[in-house]
Amino acid sequence: MNVTELKSEGLKKSYKITVSAEDFAKKVDEKITKISKSVKLPGFRAGKAPFSMLKAKYKDSVMGEVLEEVVSAATADLVKDKKLRPAMQPEVKITSFADGKDVEFEVSLDNLPEIKVNDFSGLSLEKYMAEVPAEEVEKALKYLAQSRRETAKVEEARAAKKGDTVVIDFVGSVDGVEFQGGKGNAYPLELGSGSFIPGFEDQLIGKKAGDKVDVNVTFPENYHAKDLAGKAAVFAVEIKELRETKETVLDDEFAKSLGEKDLASLKEVIKNRIHEDYENASRMKLKRQLLDALDKEYSFEVPQSLVDAEYKSIVDQYEQAKKYNQLDESEKNKKEEDLLAEYKNIAVRRVKLGLLLSEIGQQAKVTITPEDINKAIANEAKKYPGQEKAVFDFYIKNKQAVENLKAPVFEEKIIDHIISNSKVADKVISVEELYNFDEGKAEKAEKKPAAKKAAKKSA
Repeated sequence: MNVTELKSEGLKKSYKITVSAEDFAKKVDEKITKISKSVKLPGFRAGKAPFSMLKAKYKDSVMGEVLEEVVSAATADLVKDKKLRPAMQPEVKITSFADGKDVEFEVSLDNLPEIKVNDFSGLSLEKYMAEVPAEEVEKALKYLAQSRRETAKVEEARAAKKGDTVVIDFVGSVDGVEFQGGKGNAYPLELGSGSFIPGFEDQLIGKKAGDKVDVNVTFPENYHAKDLAGKAAVFAVEIKELRETKETVLDDEFAKSLGEKDLASLKEVIKNRIHEDYENASRMKLKRQLLDALDKEYSFEVPQSLVDAEYKSIVDQYEQAKKYNQLDESEKNKKEEDLLAEYKNIAVRRVKLGLLLSEIGQQAKVTITPEDINKAIANEAKKYPGQEKAVFDFYIKNKQAVENLKAPVFEEKIIDHIISNSKVADKVISVEELYNFDEGKAEKAEKKPAAKKAAKKSA
């Protein structure tokens, strides 16, 4: 095998590899000899057919297999001999392949950069934290009580008002034709909840049990069912029953219905869960601060192939969000060419930080233990209150899902390693500041009201 370097520009490398016709022919003969022990030709027992006949019959098909093996082995030897670290699978282009001729092919790749990891003792970070206000606990408690309200049938013949629940049968039609998904029976609809198409609930206010109403509405332009978006529809509605909401009393009995000792202990549980959300937000801000510092401190070339792959992934997500009208307001208000340029910068940053964190992890000998994976699964299960067993069962049965957890777990352990070797000062800030994430070129942070999340976890 003869290797010639064609190009070496930064991380981009390309080589020409030549395998002599003699060596290739020898490998073809070896392959035919190997299969001769099991193949049969008419008039001969297995393994007894003349080599010349076998070669005449199988040479063409065997040459393709040998070519694949030669290219694979030669590429592996090239990577080993040149001490290369391909960012992705090398690209191979066959330039000469004919019977009796030398085999020639080119191997092109992006090499991973050499990264010198600095000491972290000079890195100064601030860990932000906020105290849990009493009003946040009360707000979560009220939200929880509201979500568990019960209704009672209204016996008197009064008109429905906002806040009442009407039990309705309905059939929707467009241009006199009933459409799929537009029919329901004994459906409980809270008037004023905004859960139906705009204008639907308003037309039932003032009506009574037993009334039949034609509700005229227009589907929003961005309605999820494209065949209905922007169209006028009529719903034939019959009010079967009127129910009014019973206010939930916040007392020890209410707390016991949720499995807590008393109201005081329920408030403590809610407070702890809000505090846990604050800790998560604090971690997000600390991680963002750390990644920004690393991005600023380190400068090295990144493999273009990795950037292109990351950029494509981001653009695919953008196209998907645009298709289903799920773009953020900031994205809607920007020109697409400006957005794409921003996404290109995000792709470069992600690849750069990914390579840096990977190098830091390797040098620090960071590893993932079964305990780390179990903890990650438990954290995933926490996101689905009441469905924890289903989440655990999913991961037990799905090995790929467990594999998908390893990359984020590895990254978080590397982040912990850097933080533990940096200077971190605690700083108390307001809740508003804690949840104020600057959506610059870094990752977009998830922002959810802590009180509502804590209440949902307690439900």
